[in-house]
Amino acid sequence: MPPHKEIIHGGDLVSAREQTGCSSLLDFSANVNPLGLPDSVRSAVIQGLEQNTTYPDPLCRDLRRALSRYEQVPEGYILCGGGASDLIFRLAYALRPKRALLLAPTFAEYHLALAEVGCLCSYHSLREEEGFLPRPSLIQEAASCDLVLLCNPNNPTGALIDPALMNWVLEACIRTGAVLAVDECFLDFLPQEEEHTLKAKLEHYDRLIILRAFTKIFAMPGLRLGYALSSGAELLRRMDQAGPAWNVSVPAQLAGIAAAEEWDYLQQTRTLIATERAWLQTALAALGLTVYPGAANYLLFRCRKHDLAAKMARQGVLIRDCSNYRGLEPGYFRVAVRGRTENTALVRAMKECL
Repeated sequence: MPPHKEIIHGGDLVSAREQTGCSSLLDFSANVNPLGLPDSVRSAVIQGLEQNTTYPDPLCRDLRRALSRYEQVPEGYILCGGGASDLIFRLAYALRPKRALLLAPTFAEYHLALAEVGCLCSYHSLREEEGFLPRPSLIQEAASCDLVLLCNPNNPTGALIDPALMNWVLEACIRTGAVLAVDECFLDFLPQEEEHTLKAKLEHYDRLIILRAFTKIFAMPGLRLGYALSSGAELLRRMDQAGPAWNVSVPAQLAGIAAAEEWDYLQQTRTLIATERAWLQTALAALGLTVYPGAANYLLFRCRKHDLAAKMARQGVLIRDCSNYRGLEPGYFRVAVRGRTENTALVRAMKECL
């Protein structure tokens, strides 16, 4: 048997079924679009399966052309990967930074990737009493690192970094020559995406890199498709060389091409998430929970019952226990924002557990 791998993320339905004995689970632990896979993407996946006797294009040429139109950036700025996690590790291996700055709490994969290359990580601690928002001291902290890796909106808080502060951090990185990597994987869920993305800055700084993915927004986590945006040709080349070829399958490439045309689906998603996030936030607060407002398709909350996730699992509902995030302690949980029927079922189960 291979060594057991510790699973630190949500969405682990196999383990949950084994532990609870439930074959049907309502998963609020993973932040996937509740609208499900678009029909055009489903058809593209089926077409891709019929082409699986050939190797995928290692350069993802057709996919990059589609993403160029979707993101309104040159094709040469795009590197595709097997999900954002693949690109996070490729970035770490390509740069091998000595010192990196991360938020705390934030997505655990950043630290795991950087630890693999012996990078020393420092942390900008986000405070509950300040709404888990970064402070201006982030600018000075960034100046002492060769890599600054930020998540916007942040995971698991859902909080957005103020655009002015983000620009000041970028200017600090330009002065010192540091790489600024911004994970924007959840920005697609926001109607005001253009107010927060750094895409317009790409052409002005070749050590800026933006991470994006179709995993969550187009409900295709099983296909694994992410991409990096940067004007730094050498940086992208080194990231490309930092992992195996053929890392994006034929079905994933065709799915991405189809998804890049789904503008109506994107608008429906943003409307649904905005409406349901507000409803769910109010419903959870009515149960006596401390709910932290966020801009993404998930909500962070605090509960006095530290065993809430285990109790919910026995009810057939999975939520994310956030106690293993740096900077959080037992009692913090995250739930995805789904459709009204599922959100109502979540609240009903939580009411029983509380």
